[in-house]
Amino acid sequence: MILKPERVFARDFEWRHLARFAAGAGRRPQLGVVSGRRRQGKTFLVEALVREAGGFYFGATETESLSLYAEALTEHVGAPVPFRFGNWDEAIRQTFAIGAERRDLMVIDEFPYLSKVSPALPSIIQRAIAVDAPVSLLLCGSAMSVMGRLLAGGAPLRGRASMELVVRPFDHRLAADYWRITDPRLAVRTHAVVGGTPAYLRFVGDDTPQGLDDFDAWVQRTVLDPGTPLFREARYLLEEEADVRDSALYHSVLAAVAAGNGTRGGIAGYIGRKAADIGHHLNVLEDRCLLRRDLDVFRPSRSVYHVCEPLVTFYQVVMRPRWGLLESGRATAVWADSQGRFHDRVVGPHFEELCRQFARIEDVFGELPGEVGAGVVADAERREQIEVDVVVFAPAMPGEPRRVLSLGEVKWGKRMGPRHSARLRRAREVLGTKGYDVRDTVLACYSATGFDGALASEADVRAVGVDELYG
Repeated sequence: MILKPERVFARDFEWRHLARFAAGAGRRPQLGVVSGRRRQGKTFLVEALVREAGGFYFGATETESLSLYAEALTEHVGAPVPFRFGNWDEAIRQTFAIGAERRDLMVIDEFPYLSKVSPALPSIIQRAIAVDAPVSLLLCGSAMSVMGRLLAGGAPLRGRASMELVVRPFDHRLAADYWRITDPRLAVRTHAVVGGTPAYLRFVGDDTPQGLDDFDAWVQRTVLDPGTPLFREARYLLEEEADVRDSALYHSVLAAVAAGNGTRGGIAGYIGRKAADIGHHLNVLEDRCLLRRDLDVFRPSRSVYHVCEPLVTFYQVVMRPRWGLLESGRATAVWADSQGRFHDRVVGPHFEELCRQFARIEDVFGELPGEVGAGVVADAERREQIEVDVVVFAPAMPGEPRRVLSLGEVKWGKRMGPRHSARLRRAREVLGTKGYDVRDTVLACYSATGFDGALASEADVRAVGVDELYG
């Protein structure tokens, strides 16, 4: 196995799969696909792999890729006469001939640029693979919709890949380590702004908040400063990922969701459109992994949209409404005016999601969870809708009632006490009458602020503080 270089932070899972793929170079024909949104470190990983394992690497561009590819291939083999390709069919045939002869790992990065210019390229690669030569080809790209279609349905490369790897942002714990933050409360705030995207630390010149007292100043000197690359990053994410013409409408959809309007009807009402008019825009944003649609775990016919990237939420809630002031250097005034929105619409919902991620850990509630989400329990007797922020189900068993491991409520800025556990207890009772197995259901109160002492005396309640999320 090829050892991971010390300069690669974490990414043990990804490196293991990449190293195993590279180790098979020259033994058998194999195709690998690596995808992930921009700034997650895909190129850094595959370049490190090529340096450690040897092989050919080509990073595509939007223009002149065929001639640049020929130059790169010529340099790789040290050919005395430069390659000249009339089309991508010739280039791929030559690539496979070199790969079969030299037993090299062959990597093409930003593959969507090439397939956009030559839509037949996946079919060309499929034909080359069918020759059964011992070539190891790794295709990488950031355009999630394009990479996702490579191996889907009736695509030419369907069934050909031996590895499909998605490079995702760091989770909240790894992100805290990467940003060198040890205070959990500071880590949540920071993660709510920049998420787990590794490149953003470079975007701010390795500037990290030095404590809770420094957080406000850090926001103003980094993400709210027009002189930093992070200032316009959220706007670029939409343009890069979505490749859309009417970006204003897409931004409006994201703004609606970031403001808490998660249903299709709510989004449409917020932006003044009919629900049928925004279906395409929602699908595009989902395909580009900027939105995700979560089902209500108790009512699967009802779904709620959430923004996937924390920086986009921060931009839509804090920055976009005051963009002109920020561009003129009024970060201090804008940030002071945004405190309520930041905590209510950015950190609060983000903390809820972190609590759901925590609940997915195998031993938190004694066994492996089958499903974790959120839902609304309809209490017909009291004519109430009980929102449950964290619902943990055991794995579904055929013919048996759904077993609820835990019901949880999350509060970012409030101390929690018996009145919160009472709501959860009532939800558990109602679910019991609806046929759910709630005999061992644990009531969980998640708070970043603290708990009333009376909560400790309730045997069926587990209090989870922010420290435990990072434990």
